[in-house]
Amino acid sequence: MSVVLLTMDSHLASAAESAAERLARDVPGLHLQTHSASAWRDSEQALAACLAAVAQADLVIVTMLFMEDHFLPVLDALQARREHCDAMVCIMSAPQVSQLTRMGKLVMGRESSGLMALLKKLRPSAKNKDTGSETGAPSSAGAKQMAMLRRLPKLLRFIPGTAQDLRLFFLTMRYWLAGSEHNIEHLVKTLVHRYAQGPREPMRALAQPEDPIEYPEVGLYHPQMKNRISEQLSDLPGHGRKDQPAVGLLLLRSYLLAGNTAHYDAVIASLQARGLRVIPAFASGLDARPAMDRFFKQGTGTKIQSLVSLTGFSLVGGPAYNDASAAEVALSELDVPYIAAHPLEFQSIEQWGDSTRGLLPVENTIMVAIPELDGSILPMVYGGRPGPAGQTCHGCDKRCTFPSGPRSQDMFTCSERTEMLTARVERLVRLRDKPRADRKLAIVLFNFPPNAGSVGTAAYLSVFQSLFNTLQRLSLEGYQVTLPDSVDDLRNRLLHGNASQYGTQANVLHAIDTTHHVQNERWLNEIEAQWGPAPGKHLTNGQSIFVLGADFGQVVVTVQPGFGYEGDPMRLLFETGCAPTHAFSAFYRYLRDDYAADAVLHFGTHGALEFMPGKQTGLSAQCWPDRLIGALPNIYLYAANNPSEGALAKRRGAATLVSYLTPSLTHSGLYKELVSLQQSIERWQQMGPRPSPRTARA
Repeated sequence: MSVVLLTMDSHLASAAESAAERLARDVPGLHLQTHSASAWRDSEQALAACLAAVAQADLVIVTMLFMEDHFLPVLDALQARREHCDAMVCIMSAPQVSQLTRMGKLVMGRESSGLMALLKKLRPSAKNKDTGSETGAPSSAGAKQMAMLRRLPKLLRFIPGTAQDLRLFFLTMRYWLAGSEHNIEHLVKTLVHRYAQGPREPMRALAQPEDPIEYPEVGLYHPQMKNRISEQLSDLPGHGRKDQPAVGLLLLRSYLLAGNTAHYDAVIASLQARGLRVIPAFASGLDARPAMDRFFKQGTGTKIQSLVSLTGFSLVGGPAYNDASAAEVALSELDVPYIAAHPLEFQSIEQWGDSTRGLLPVENTIMVAIPELDGSILPMVYGGRPGPAGQTCHGCDKRCTFPSGPRSQDMFTCSERTEMLTARVERLVRLRDKPRADRKLAIVLFNFPPNAGSVGTAAYLSVFQSLFNTLQRLSLEGYQVTLPDSVDDLRNRLLHGNASQYGTQANVLHAIDTTHHVQNERWLNEIEAQWGPAPGKHLTNGQSIFVLGADFGQVVVTVQPGFGYEGDPMRLLFETGCAPTHAFSAFYRYLRDDYAADAVLHFGTHGALEFMPGKQTGLSAQCWPDRLIGALPNIYLYAANNPSEGALAKRRGAATLVSYLTPSLTHSGLYKELVSLQQSIERWQQMGPRPSPRTARA
């Protein structure tokens, strides 16, 4: 008997393979094949194998096919096989797929029977029937739906006819939503036990199913914890330690139950190695709020210093929908940085590492754009589906090669990206804990086009007045700032100072010795291939590279170096193989390492960092914006009327945007003598044409 499982959930492949081995042992002649949408979308060969399997299948199980590029390639094959197999079970998929379900007397796609109409009425709602307002806890609807899913099979057990097939439909969902090896095995046994027909009917007696094993709907996970899953915070390693800041992690329950956790384990280990305590939590369904409410909150306060979602999906809705308003409320209550990192679900790490685009459009939408609506920052890859065994990823200098053997297609950890993710989390956590008087801040002004008197300009922003106000506010908030006397004093100290001595457009804050630059520039060969030997020709006297700016105590105000190709600023972004200048790379290395800023504030719209060469989104260690900013917390003051380029700053420059409004504009009108002149002209126009002298004499 051939059982074919089609699913988007490629992370369950290893669990399904183990279940297939047990099924073949317990029910001789039973063969379970698993085909994942991510494989057949990328490979014609994988699609052909899937279609051939469906054409010969005796039992077809379809789950989580709700994206068109996943289900459309197999839809015709499913429709053709529907009437010729023992049963076809389609759950949690697009309507075009779900209505293909045929289980005994239960045939989807027809008019609702009385039983189905009753079940729709029983479906729980989060709204009060009388007022229409939300009731109970914010996640009550999801909890009620899960409770109903557990209750329905028990209620339907005693109703004959179609109800028994409907009972198994819901029971299939229960097995799948708790998708461990055991539950996948007994999902198949349950369907074989009831639907095997013809020469396969004797298998019914051999397939003796067991009830689904129930796992916590909301719980904690840790690889060092007994049984790995618990519902008690006290079971976590390091629980109760006050000397370690806590980071809350959100994980996908389905990965945990399938034992596919290597990418989660790596993040947990890296955070712990940095002296941070982790609280890795999960919730069933598509709403993370129950886990947040239970494990991250403490009365009206919070137990964590940062929240990191490793799911790759929105906080409320997962991959299916998004409730940004609900997420905003939940995140406001925590009031900590919220980072949404993502594993690669729709392509392999090898494909991502070799591409110039980075994330696919669907990944960019689901894993980056939608979580940003919730308020997430620092979108970045940390792992994903491995490539074929023996293939090598070129996303960084580590050149990881994918292994072969059992569970070789489980999620793979990108160790370099994981270290960058946890470094960024640590910097944000340490920044929150550091007293304001001890914090060092670097403010970056822009100068484009250079050599045109444009130092300290930005779109729709009075830069020096706003900067002066910012320095004053920082001083009031406890930062150590040596305040300038006035806006003019601030401008003069930055634009003049020792500028004439060095022949520069602004004061020289620091001179980086060329030897120091050569010894510490990690990507020197790439820069020299583009711009020649160090120190290059930009912001240099031949012996040193200049960092322009002025010192104001614990705050330095700096000027970002030019692009390099000033007449064609987009060239760096779109031309393969380009690199920033020696001065540009040295500038950011100075902020990160030499000055050792705790954070950088890019002041106004906009600079060049986010336009440096590299992938569009989902940057790797080969991408220049990622190399330059590193783990340094980046706050970007950005005009509210430019969301498209602001998105580039967030996704490519690891920036947290703080928007400023554009100035209110009105017609300036005329003034003084111009008003009188306009009135005279209008009177003259209203007089009409005058007769010529010749016409008048006639």
